[in-house]
Amino acid sequence: MFLDELQPLMKELIQQPIAFAGGFFSGLLRLKITDEPLKSWLGQQGMMSSPDHSSNNNGNSPQSIDID
Repeated sequence: MFLDELQPLMKELIQQPIAFAGGFFSGLLRLKITDEPLKSWLGQQGMMSSPDHSSNNNGNSPQSIDID
């Protein structure tokens, strides 16, 4: 009876092992799917800054050309 309950779990594991492992470990660690852990960690470290487009446009950006 216990093996019958594990059969769908094992079937999913065999079909998609990487997705299953990711979901399994995120469940064990109680991670929220909607969170962006890298973005929030960088924000805590002070590494997040929005690029300043006005100062970066000093002639190094790609320019359009016309080919006849």
